[in-house]
This record gives sequence, C-alpha cells and structure tokens, in this order.
Amino acid sequence: MPDLDIIQQPMISVLMTAYNREKYIAEAIESVLNSTWQNFELIIVDDVSQDNTYEIAKKYAQNDKRIRVYKNSTNLGDYPNRNAAASYAQGKYIKYLDADDKLYPYGLEIMVKSMEQYPDAQWGLMSIPQDDDRQFPLLLKPVEIYRRHYFNTNRCVNYPHLFHKAPLSSIIKKDAFDKLGGFKNVRHYGDSDLWQRLAMYYPVLILQDGLVWWRGGDSSQESSKRKKKVHLPVLTFNNFIENLLHEDCPLSVEEKNAALKICRNRVDRLIMHHIKHGRMNVAYQLYKLKK
Repeated sequence: MPDLDIIQQPMISVLMTAYNREKYIAEAIESVLNSTWQNFELIIVDDVSQDNTYEIAKKYAQNDKRIRVYKNSTNLGDYPNRNAAASYAQGKYIKYLDADDKLYPYGLEIMVKSMEQYPDAQWGLMSIPQDDDRQFPLLLKPVEIYRRHYFNTNRCVNYPHLFHKAPLSSIIKKDAFDKLGGFKNVRHYGDSDLWQRLAMYYPVLILQDGLVWWRGGDSSQESSKRKKKVHLPVLTFNNFIENLLHEDCPLSVEEKNAALKICRNRVDRLIMHHIKHGRMNVAYQLYKLKK
C-alpha cells in the first residue's frame, strides 16, 4: 500500500483525460499506481462522460491522495481538455496517458531519470525506432529535430516522423508547456502543432521504446474520427507550412524551401489520388484549402 500522504511537489504529473471510458479506465489507473516510480500525481479530468467513467475514477481517488479527479461543466473536446488537465498539474514534468492506454511499470522511472540526466531537454518523445548507431536516450537540438522529421533517409515503411507522434508518446517540462500556451484549440492535429512549436525553441530527448502501451483499435475515438476527415491531411500540412514559415523555424532558407516542397507535394499527390478515383468534388475542395 503506497503512502497516502500527498506529495506537495511531485516530480511528474500524469494527466488522464477521459470521455466514456468505463471499460478501460481502471486498467489505465492501475498501470500508473503499479509504477516503479512513485513520486507522481495522477490528475484525471472527465469530459462529461455519459457512462460510469467519473464514478470509477472517484473510487480510486478515495484510496490514494495522489489521485485528483475533476469533471468539466461542459464537454471541452480533446485538446482543450488536455490543457485543462495541465492547468491542475504541480509536477516538474507532465505525462499524458489516455484513459484507454497504459504505462509499463518501469515507464515513468525511465522517463524521469532520462530527462533528469539531460537537463537541456525540455520535452521528450518515445516509441521512435532507432535509425543510426547512437543509443537512446538521444538529445536533438531544434535544427536537428526539424531535419530528422523532414529529411530522414530511413527506408523503413512504417517509420514515424517525429511531429506525427501522439500525446501518449511525450513527456514535457511543465514550464516549457506553459510558456508556449499548451495545445492550440484545433481538432486532430494539435499534438503535431505543439511538437513543431516546442522544436523551434527546445531540444528534445528521444527515448527508448516500450515505456507506454497504446490500445488502439475501436477504443481510439479520435483515431476513428480522423480516418473520416478527408480534409484533415490538407489542414495538417497547412499547419506544417505555417510553422515552417515562422520566423523562429530553425531550418536554413534552403532547408525550409525543401521542406515546404515536401509538404505541398504530399497535398498534390492526395488531390491526384481523389481525381484518379473519380472524387472530383473532394479534390476541388482540397485544392481550395491548400496553401
């Protein structure tokens, strides 16, 4: 049984946003409680669930004072609710964990100790395959982050670009998160936007795989919604273009132009895909959206 006295200044705040997750939230909470790293607080923010998610979370909070549970007065949606959860955090670091995902027991310990080992890193990303002979953890400066995202030559088909990682894959210093104002209120690509803005100013620490577990499948509401949004890829690439054109983007002029070309070519290929399959109306709408 853990010490139930509240830790006044926890090292890390685990932020769990929840909406209709009664089937999974107990497993998610217990994965945090079973961590080898115990200097944490767990903040759960229910976004007006219509099931027993909130009640299940409250029962856990009654037995462990490190758990604090809040319920929004109105449904905020994904990224505004993530910002709401961060506003309650007291830890040096914040770590998002959706209510249908889990932490491996050693996950928090490795994250915290790795970040403490590299004090220049203001944020970290994990679940990224190694693509060179350097061992994890791997510190990247802002310009290296942008170059790795746009110009990495790894031939792995499923290689995930850095800016496409979900909040589950991150650990962020609370001060850096607050200075940038957290997530923007945009649907579906608020995470990639935040990573781009963090990368303009702060080094990132690339952490090893196997620290978090993403359930995926039908339980992932946001992922299911993304697949139905035919305009989303264009809006996402428009956001990439906006950040590339930002005066604080660390790439050189030549590198920016090359990255801009990559983004615009991806949009053009998407438009041609719809034309090829006879979806002329969709193609035209995407053409009007492109930057």
